Amino acid sequence: MDPSSSSSRFPAAAAVVAAALLLLLPALSSAGDDDWQQWQAAHATFYGDESGADTMQGACGYGDLLQQGYGLETTALSVALFNEGWSCGGCYEIRCQGSTFCPRGGAPVTVTATNLCPANYSKPNENWCNPPLRHFDLSKPMFLRLVTDFHVGIIPVEYRRVACANKRGGVRFEMKGNRWWVAVLVFNVAGAGDVKAVAAKGSRDGGQWVDLSRSWGQVWTNGDGRSVGEGLSFRVVAGDGRAVVLDDAVPPGWAFGQSFEGRGQF
Repeated sequence: MDPSSSSSRFPAAAAVVAAALLLLLPALSSAGDDDWQQWQAAHATFYGDESGADTMQGACGYGDLLQQGYGLETTALSVALFNEGWSCGGCYEIRCQGSTFCPRGGAPVTVTATNLCPANYSKPNENWCNPPLRHFDLSKPMFLRLVTDFHVGIIPVEYRRVACANKRGGVRFEMKGNRWWVAVLVFNVAGAGDVKAVAAKGSRDGGQWVDLSRSWGQVWTNGDGRSVGEGLSFRVVAGDGRAVVLDDAVPPGWAFGQSFEGRGQF
């Protein structure tokens, strides 16, 4: 990989745009105010083994979570919390609550949403990931930090949204697609963690910002292949309405599968 970018906040001429984005906070946030301000009741279990191999990839579009900086401090969200993928990248603090398997004085864990726990309508009960239930399907290492014995399977927990604080470097972009269809995965986002809008500006388009459409998870696209080979700048709006511009984040001549780091972060 060849990280290459520079960044800046919105220039003075665009200050009004940034202010307007902040006013959109209630509409843009994927989580309700209660998710941030107070503990909410939910349940949690785990999937995979201690290696976390089964947590890689997933419905948010992330790939190797270890290489991308998320590690095994991750969770899949039930349908209600996943919000059709808009919650991807958000961080949650979770604590065991109301179970004899909760360790005395046990500390909460903080995890990032990287996958979906899909609904199962074939079972008559115990469909923990079906709406409207709030459920976290944790990596096994995270679940082990919440319980005295993982054989309990499912535990009651409390959760709240928190800022994603343990990000190294700037917002990152992985180029995806093919010569007819260009997409970009936005990851390593601090602050709110989730992304609500992305715009791109190519080095050949005369400085015009083009709004991207969310394809799935945190994969965004302009729907065509016009961006192949040209340098790209990005404007990213997080779930809390804050925005950052990352100029020249992707250099000309990039290749599909490459990742680049912008010199800017929330």
